Amino acid sequence: MGHPRRVTGGGRRRGESRPAYGGARSFIRALPPLVIMGGVLFDVETPPAYTAAPLFSAAPLIAAPFFSLLTTLLTGIAALLASVGLHVYNGTVDEIPALTETLTVLTVSALALLINRVVRRSGKQLASARVIAETAQKAVLPMPAERIGGLQCAARYEAAQADAFIGGDLFAVQDTPHGVRLVVGDVRGKGLDAVEAVAVVIGAFREAAEQERTLEGVAQRLERALAREGTRRHGLDAFEGFTTAVLAEIPRTDGSGTFGGFVRVVNRGHPPPLMLYADGRLDLMEPAEAALPLGMGDLAVWPDRAEAKPYPPGATLLFYTDGLSEARNAQGVFYDPAERLAGRIFPGPEELLDALVDDVRLHTGGGSTDDMALLAVSRPAAGQPERRRTMPVVPPGGGGDRSHGHRA
Repeated sequence: MGHPRRVTGGGRRRGESRPAYGGARSFIRALPPLVIMGGVLFDVETPPAYTAAPLFSAAPLIAAPFFSLLTTLLTGIAALLASVGLHVYNGTVDEIPALTETLTVLTVSALALLINRVVRRSGKQLASARVIAETAQKAVLPMPAERIGGLQCAARYEAAQADAFIGGDLFAVQDTPHGVRLVVGDVRGKGLDAVEAVAVVIGAFREAAEQERTLEGVAQRLERALAREGTRRHGLDAFEGFTTAVLAEIPRTDGSGTFGGFVRVVNRGHPPPLMLYADGRLDLMEPAEAALPLGMGDLAVWPDRAEAKPYPPGATLLFYTDGLSEARNAQGVFYDPAERLAGRIFPGPEELLDALVDDVRLHTGGGSTDDMALLAVSRPAAGQPERRRTMPVVPPGGGGDRSHGHRA
């Protein structure tokens, strides 16, 4: 979720074409001198009663938002010289209209310089805000390492809103004395309240993952952390705030340092993860019993029960938020990750998420109404290299026809 927004920015992968903006940039670059030359021709070819002053005034205004301060200044000087030169050519330099037009071009040129300064300063502030947002994102929602406890990991965060970096979706992976533990969740709501809740959940998970002996204990710690957070919130969120989440634990065998071949899962109202096997088979890890999301413990209380699922070598666990499973196409059809991925083989978790993000964009036509967090964790098979060769996994002509995908 190249890497598009590795949690958050858009990268261009090998083979993708660059946008054809070169023609537009060349036109904008040539526009101010073309306007000045057009004004000169207009003034020369028309009777003296007609004036090209509006064109001379427009040239520096066009340059102001697109060019440097020096270029804007030179454009204003050129426009002013053209206006005065034409009055000299026409023999009207000592007339009142000539003075008025000259003052107009001079005033507009000065205004263009001011606009240029404001635009440049705003651009720097926006760039600074983006840096701050990216830094905050890395602090609140850090990317997991490519290898954690011998497992291969990859994550994506795809924000629905342009230039947004983080919202209410979350993920975290941690190597602990009890094995590799992870959480993927979706906080109810948007904005700063959701980001605050994300920070609370991830902070509580980091601590509980190290200290709690069982995965059920981790879930209960998160429940208590959100309950404490709820007492500090106001209005609707104080009563209805909750977080859907799925927690997983991949334990090691005693003393060997290798993994025991299974994964424990606790699902609290979250979309079920997928198990993708090395031969292309796929299992939807539906919980045996539905459970309420975290933060809703006051409505009903029952003990969490971790369910153990086989996790053989070469398999990949895919966790996601409802931004994936509820992504719609133009006909309102939801994206079905189990149907789209069944039978396909991927070199590793990075390639899986690259293909998944591309396929969702094809399904939705490039637009989405909800953030999407993805986390893929692979258990390498014996002798499997750190990184296998990259191969295409989405058909060049589109992702709708699954018959052209790579299958076992």
